[in-house]
Amino acid sequence: MQRLIIRSRTGYLAIVLLVAMAAFVLRLFQLQILQYGKYTELARASQQRQFVIPAERGKIYMMDGKTPVPVVLNQATYTVIADPKAVDDKERNQIITSLREIAGGEMTDGAAERLANKKSRYEVLAKNITRTQAEKLKEKNFAGVLYQQGSVRSYPEGGLGAHVLGFVNVAGEGQYGVEGSLNNRLKGRDGLLQSVTDVRNVPLTVGKNNMRIEAKSGDNLALTVDRNVQSQAELALKKGIEAANATEGSAVIMNPKNGQILSLANYPTYNPAEFNKQKNAAVFMNSASMVPFEPGSIIKSFSFATAIDKGAVTPSSTYNNTDCIKVADRTMCNALRGLNGTTTVQGAFNNSLNVGTITAIRRLGNGSQINLAARQVLYEYYHDKFGFGQKTGIELGEASGYIYPPDSVEGNEVRYSAMTYGQSMNLTMVQVAAGFSSLVNGGQYYKPTVLRGVIDGYGNLKSSESKSIRQTVSGDTSSQMRTMLATARQSSFLSKSDKPGYEIGGKTGTSEAVVNGSYTQRETIATYIGYGGGKNGAEYVIMVRVAAPGKGINLQGNFHAGPIFTDISNWMIDYMKIAPKE
Repeated sequence: MQRLIIRSRTGYLAIVLLVAMAAFVLRLFQLQILQYGKYTELARASQQRQFVIPAERGKIYMMDGKTPVPVVLNQATYTVIADPKAVDDKERNQIITSLREIAGGEMTDGAAERLANKKSRYEVLAKNITRTQAEKLKEKNFAGVLYQQGSVRSYPEGGLGAHVLGFVNVAGEGQYGVEGSLNNRLKGRDGLLQSVTDVRNVPLTVGKNNMRIEAKSGDNLALTVDRNVQSQAELALKKGIEAANATEGSAVIMNPKNGQILSLANYPTYNPAEFNKQKNAAVFMNSASMVPFEPGSIIKSFSFATAIDKGAVTPSSTYNNTDCIKVADRTMCNALRGLNGTTTVQGAFNNSLNVGTITAIRRLGNGSQINLAARQVLYEYYHDKFGFGQKTGIELGEASGYIYPPDSVEGNEVRYSAMTYGQSMNLTMVQVAAGFSSLVNGGQYYKPTVLRGVIDGYGNLKSSESKSIRQTVSGDTSSQMRTMLATARQSSFLSKSDKPGYEIGGKTGTSEAVVNGSYTQRETIATYIGYGGGKNGAEYVIMVRVAAPGKGINLQGNFHAGPIFTDISNWMIDYMKIAPKE
């Protein structure tokens, strides 16, 4: 009986062992055959890491005469990243203590709690630490901690040209200026490193799935802006705005021979390195290209140029000037009264007579009104030739503005009469400066640009080519307009401050501001546009705008914008070493 019991127990044990072995074999079959791919992938994932190789963002240069100099550089920074699963529990407190001592305020909130989160494989412990700080932490040789290199933008010139440059936000994306408009060219393309790592996340050379895709640096861009001209324009603009008790303004300086922007200044301004300290995001707006406005009587330059180019008038043509003129159901008047009687077109231009421009544009039609035919001609020149009411293509954020088509309900005779002297239209300063450049350069329209070219890997400047896009007016009309502008300048007190021996021409503008939907003479915007040159013709174009929105200040083009033009113009003659007229 006892032997039977022993045999029975032995049999049961054998069965149990056989079942266990069968289960073990089945489990091995499942793991090694059926789920081989799954567990191989899990093992690979636990050993292999992917590292982003950040692309170096392209530098930005301004010109210093003929030499490009860097005005936006990259400063190396590091992000401290941890894999909590790989962190040695004995080192956790030491990691946090070291971060507090070395990284200080760059530590992220809740770093200690996130480092203890064993369910996570990726936690950021500190951002934007310096190379020195990173090296000190690396010396600790903490397991599960790695350091990802990045960069922040550095501005050796401070706030110079802030609205041209823009800035890079915390996400690494360009905002405003060329940083925003040319972000894709500047940011380059990140690379990728996929590699087996040790416990301290150091990439090893073993592993058939290792992969390395090199980063591609962004383009190093050279701007047309001259740092010296930009600095002078910013100083002159600030001084002029403060003298006028105004609150804001802009200045654009352009080379009329190729459309290159030599300076674009706005006030108030900011420091791109401290963009996050600004409480009002409106300061980032580039008013010269992004904020359309009614430019006022500087547009008379274009109105008379249109009439002259079409043969409707000449500078010596005459008309009977009156203080006011009837237009449909409205009465439109001159700002300067009492100059009644026979007046020349040049005289109307010198004294900025609204009745004069209305009369000249009427002669494009039936002579007694700005009819549809006259409106169509004016629209063709304003919109199609001078580029008003549409984007210019400049490498900055810009608005289109608007001009009503002549056959629209809003594009009636009253509106077009006001448009002849720069009201009832919304344009940007860049649009006006580009169109004006064609008036004084022989009639050639160039796309305005702030991009001079690319700095190659050897530090050489590869310049972009500037080509005329279209003819706006004839060479003869352009010559007559330069004479008209110079004559108008000579008739103004502003010419007394001009350097002798040079040809300086310009036109004032004073436009009524729109307050609560209506025009008011109690608040105005002052503008001035002009050119300067010597024996080689027009060498620069300067446009100035001065305003004080909501302040109820009556600003005048000749008193408040004109002096800023004069300051910059006299400086430009010396800086550019312009030869005087013979």
